[in-house]
Amino acid sequence: MQKKEVTAMAELAFIDKVAERAGVSEDTARLLTEGTLLTLAARISGGEAEDLAERVPDQLRPYLIKLTEPAVPFSYDEFMRRVAEYAGVDRPTAERGVAAVLSALHDTAGHKEFTDAMAQLPREFGQLVATG
Repeated sequence: MQKKEVTAMAELAFIDKVAERAGVSEDTARLLTEGTLLTLAARISGGEAEDLAERVPDQLRPYLIKLTEPAVPFSYDEFMRRVAEYAGVDRPTAERGVAAVLSALHDTAGHKEFTDAMAQLPREFGQLVATG
């Protein structure tokens, strides 16, 4: 199997995890994944976003690339609003989706990288991840 096929399969596995955990279609899971990763990249430092990007499937890496180092501070509610708007879903679906994406990201990136990134987010994310 060629590298391109392997990475496409890894991306599909990630999206499938999100779809299953959030209880949404694959298309909605893809949008929730993209929206969550883009919003996460904006909210955390460039170094943390880069560390996560190195550990996700190739097709998802561009969503974690940011051109500046500083994090943009915004609230949990704003994070959810941005993801809901990007994915075209309601707030409860966005929250389930973000929880599912973060859970899949934890599985993929590993505990240390994941907790380093999560430390930069508002405390509400701790409970979201615990329930996700």
